[in-house]
Amino acid sequence: MHDVSDIILGGAGYAGLFRAVDEEVAQAGIAAAWDAGIRAFDTAPHYGAGSGEERLGRFLRTRPRTEYTLSTKVGRLLYDDPQAADGVDGFWGTPKRSRRRDYSALGVRRSLEDSLTRLGLDRVDLLLIHDPDDHQDEARTAAAPELVRMRAEGIVSGIGIGVNDVDVALRFVRESAIDHLLIAGRYTLLDRRAEVELLPECARRGIRVLVGGVLNSGILADPLHTATFDYQPAQRAVVERALAMDRICAKYDVPLRAAALQFPRRNAAVGAIVIGARTRAEVDDTVAMLNIAVPEELWHELGRCP
Repeated sequence: MHDVSDIILGGAGYAGLFRAVDEEVAQAGIAAAWDAGIRAFDTAPHYGAGSGEERLGRFLRTRPRTEYTLSTKVGRLLYDDPQAADGVDGFWGTPKRSRRRDYSALGVRRSLEDSLTRLGLDRVDLLLIHDPDDHQDEARTAAAPELVRMRAEGIVSGIGIGVNDVDVALRFVRESAIDHLLIAGRYTLLDRRAEVELLPECARRGIRVLVGGVLNSGILADPLHTATFDYQPAQRAVVERALAMDRICAKYDVPLRAAALQFPRRNAAVGAIVIGARTRAEVDDTVAMLNIAVPEELWHELGRCP
């Protein structure tokens, strides 16, 4: 079995991000990750309006609790809403629920209680503040201190933040007592903004970095057919850069997605990679790509790609 000790299965894909995923396919995808040796799982209330947590919980309840680690997030509370539209925030095939932002201390506690109910489990290992970009003051002064208290009480082992924005991440790294950072889309072959200040700052502070979005919403998996970057149609210049990288990789008979998936591993500050595979075939392909040898010369060429 390949070494996947630094791999976390993310929960957005099988919760219907970009397209609906039925229950059988979702369960097969999670099972494929387990069969491949992956024992770390990340989810959030936001993913599929709770369906991501529910699906993951149905699987994990069949496995010994001591054999895996689990993270979820706070910042969005869910409520039943018969008028809820499908496709909100890009999630399809979701339950009739809507989201309400809440980064208060009480909101953090309630969010975890609700997540545990959906998961059907008695605890999570890591709790992350999710996307506080437009609510930074409340998240910093209310949610973050409450997570510190929950860590001290032994309710969770680790606390942190999950964001896409480097500046937001830096603020919380510097101004709160987090021990984990999940940064999505900002340390990839196409976007290395986390490399300059954020990763060194985390290394100095002993904060474990989890890197998500390494395929930048799909463009680094197949730039010719999946021109999606940061959840939106990619600009032409971005597509051209990805295609140039694809051509460089082809010279070495290495798929672009293999280089993209392995790229974060090259930085010592990175503790784990969060993968977004949703189906058994995608999980199997991702694990295979993570174990393709990438020559050092290819990394040098990719680094020089304009």
